[in-house]
Amino acid sequence: MHTVTAWRDYELEAAGLPGMSLGELEASGPASDTAARLWKDGARRVRLPGTTDLRAAANEDPAAAARTVRALCLVRDLTAHAVYVEWELRTGPEPEAWRPLNHLQPPLALAGPPEPDAVLRTWREEHYLCKCLWRQGPGFIQIRDRRWDELYRFTVDEPEYQEAIELLAEGAPASAVAPEILDDFRSEQLVGDVGPLVWWLPYRVRRWIQEAMAI
Repeated sequence: MHTVTAWRDYELEAAGLPGMSLGELEASGPASDTAARLWKDGARRVRLPGTTDLRAAANEDPAAAARTVRALCLVRDLTAHAVYVEWELRTGPEPEAWRPLNHLQPPLALAGPPEPDAVLRTWREEHYLCKCLWRQGPGFIQIRDRRWDELYRFTVDEPEYQEAIELLAEGAPASAVAPEILDDFRSEQLVGDVGPLVWWLPYRVRRWIQEAMAI
């Protein structure tokens, strides 16, 4: 993915007005940098090309896996900036394959799970900002996860785990991370496997859903 299409407004109707289109913008480089640049350039609605395919057969080729991880990371980081993302997703046939991704901006189209229209409707109805995030503290990382309706909170203060999170933020080969660390992340569904690659699912908080409290 080298370019995306962007607009200055969230609403589709407003996107068609004069001056609202930003046209095609560069989307190369780290996903976090790309998302920040698009936000700074005024993008509030972004369309990704093609379909993001999570099926194992579609990601057997390392290059295909890298493209898939790149798209997922960009959706993740645009969601963190509260940018409306137009993207399409195909999962495997497992009924819950979409569930670990439900903190991301819901796709425009979903294929793969049984009754995909019903699944997509549920995803849209239950989605909100800050559903699964991480934030950096002094010497620790805190993860807050509400993808399963209840709040799960993790504090990561081990340096080797923090280094693994940094490595996985843009996707990395599974072999690059200590197996015991990867097993811990997988057990909490904080990472996703795409072919030979693994990527970090929570996004770093960029927009709070409520104003800061005054004390």
